[in-house]
Amino acid sequence: MKQQEKKSASKADSKPKASAKRMQARDPSDLADRESRWNYALVGSGLGVWDHNDRTGTKYYSDTWKEIRGMPVDEDYQGNYEEWLTLLHPDDRDYVIEAIPKQIAGDPDYHVFEYRERHRQGHWVWIECRGACVEWDESGAPARIVGTDTDITARKRSEEMLEQLSRRLDLALEITRIGVFEADLEAGMVEWDDRLLTMYGVEGTPRIKRAEEWEQALHPDDRECTLNSLSESLEKDRGLLQEFRIIRGDGAERVIRSRSAFFLDAEGKRKLVGASWDVTEEVNLRNDLQKAKELAEARNQELEAARASIEHLALHDYLTGLPNRRYLDRMLDERAATCRENGLTLAVLHIDLDRFKQINDTLGHRAGDAMLKHAAKLLKGCVRSTDFVARIGGDEFVVLCTIDSASKKLSNIAVRIIRELNKPVRYEGHDCRFGASIGIAADGGPELDPRQLLLNADIALYRAKASGRNRHEFFSKDARRNIIAVKRLSDEILLGLERDEFIPYYQLQFDARTLEVAGVETLARWRHPEHGLLAPDHFLTIAEDLDAVSTIDALILEKALADRAGWAEEGFVTPKISVNVSSRRLADPGLAKKLRAQKIEPGVVSFELLESISLDDCDDAVLANLRQFRKLGIDIEIDDFGTGRASIVSLLKLSPRRLKIDRELIRMLPQSAEQRKLVRSIIDIGRSLNIGVTAEGVETMDHVRILRDLGCDTLQGYALARPMPASQVPAFVREEHWRQGETASRRPKGAARQPLNGSRANKSA
Repeated sequence: MKQQEKKSASKADSKPKASAKRMQARDPSDLADRESRWNYALVGSGLGVWDHNDRTGTKYYSDTWKEIRGMPVDEDYQGNYEEWLTLLHPDDRDYVIEAIPKQIAGDPDYHVFEYRERHRQGHWVWIECRGACVEWDESGAPARIVGTDTDITARKRSEEMLEQLSRRLDLALEITRIGVFEADLEAGMVEWDDRLLTMYGVEGTPRIKRAEEWEQALHPDDRECTLNSLSESLEKDRGLLQEFRIIRGDGAERVIRSRSAFFLDAEGKRKLVGASWDVTEEVNLRNDLQKAKELAEARNQELEAARASIEHLALHDYLTGLPNRRYLDRMLDERAATCRENGLTLAVLHIDLDRFKQINDTLGHRAGDAMLKHAAKLLKGCVRSTDFVARIGGDEFVVLCTIDSASKKLSNIAVRIIRELNKPVRYEGHDCRFGASIGIAADGGPELDPRQLLLNADIALYRAKASGRNRHEFFSKDARRNIIAVKRLSDEILLGLERDEFIPYYQLQFDARTLEVAGVETLARWRHPEHGLLAPDHFLTIAEDLDAVSTIDALILEKALADRAGWAEEGFVTPKISVNVSSRRLADPGLAKKLRAQKIEPGVVSFELLESISLDDCDDAVLANLRQFRKLGIDIEIDDFGTGRASIVSLLKLSPRRLKIDRELIRMLPQSAEQRKLVRSIIDIGRSLNIGVTAEGVETMDHVRILRDLGCDTLQGYALARPMPASQVPAFVREEHWRQGETASRRPKGAARQPLNGSRANKSA
């Protein structure tokens, strides 16, 4: 709503005309795209657009412009200048009347100005107005003025609060007698405030001083240390806290404490700002107390050291430094009493090193001692700080845990211990390998007997060693039955691999814009002879324990390549197939050779890596395989992106072809604006890095529409296609059910029934 009646004498030059000709020469669709992008940008930025066109006699005010003033967006507002002036704050009205013609005339001081305008609800709104003349008539007078208004009320409120805070700070400094200084590091000059001048006894002298004047005031005994500390701070660009003595102008010695920090001013100059206060009395009192304390401590130091040494030797193992059996007995009674009193559970993990005797026999007792020290260190690192770790003799250790629930936490601890102890240890040119068997017993209640609990853990340990070692067992009948079931399932998995019972299922992926088939994801399934078709959540964990996941991955890839060739014979050529690759297989040094033997066509296969796999600290074998993938034309995809820990640096290093957004981020898109913003951000990250983005968990046509609008590249989910066996893929593609909106309610014949938005375990191996 700017004054169109007052004209500027400025004339239009040739550049706007030339620009207009270029705009006319552009393709209309290109102009429409550009206009659409600018409209979205303006709406997103909160700018209210206004446009006064004297040639056409029209005035335009955007929806955001109206919303700033509390006007309905559908209101037909004509922009009467005189009426608008009555809405301005009385203190701002004359300024605005003066500013508008200067803004139109192109005065740089008035290109942007601020004023207050009354909101429809009665309160004042601070508005930042930007505007300029963009067209002139034949006489050179302004013919069209365009600009934007921004609501800066919140910013103005913040500035007012800052002023109040500044006043309070000045008062606080005055009350506490803290002096403030600011140093220009380039010029070597320092500005002192009045309180600092008084503190140094140089009242009445100029506030701007050379840096050398402060240095000269330092006590000679403190000067070198203080200046070195300051120099180190300057080099490392970090603030510092100093305490030093000075010799005041009147000759008095005082102790000053000073805290300072670096900053860059508006001109980019590096400066140091700080505060100082006189702590002479505090330091004198502190020194007196310290002397008294040192005198008292000196009298008892030798006696305390002797007592501590004797107690430590009596309760700790000399080799590993861990508590010994005597200390364990004491802690058993104490922890049991605590559990009985608070209704907690006491757990005992009895750990015995596997294959330790072979190390002693082959490399000698020095090697054995080194392995015991290594095991002790690992055990301390694998448990909580509140847990108790003891060596009770030979290669046996015990861990005491006080918990509020039992088996899962204990099992995780045991698995972690076994995994860490399984890692080889380098000793004098030899790789020493050993494992651990763990027996676990847990109990609580008023009848808790810690000695019996230790015995139960010992019994469970023997059961673990009898079951194959390098494992853990619970002292429990139910656990015993579970162990039997796990053993049975392990045998069935190995037998299933021998019988070729693991097969691929396929879920189609679609181009988000055209809904053409863009590829297929390969999913592992187990065709169990008794239980039917099983998803990976039924066998993946056990398969990992058996180190069989890599075998399953390789088998699924081989069958997927064969199925793709079969589809081609039926007239369906999929652009790509994506398969999972486990972390263990990714670290296989022979993987590249195996892949070359399969003669994979470049650009056809894509390996999916879980985002939870650490991409920032990959070992050499993994990095070598990733390089070989690129040479073989195998793409990399980051699966379940948004739920793990992939960094932008790792993405740049890995350079994947695609990111797959996790289904949990997709599920609430229709209902959550925040979720849509998050997904848009991921898509923008992918686009900025030239990485395609696939959305999983597309369960409804609303998901399809939203993701297309957000700029997603590829879609995958039940709204378009469910997982299906290879035999059903060509027919499904020919019939194009997803275009008929039938997929949400129709499942391909024979396809596995899975819950919507299932976990990754339900999706693939």
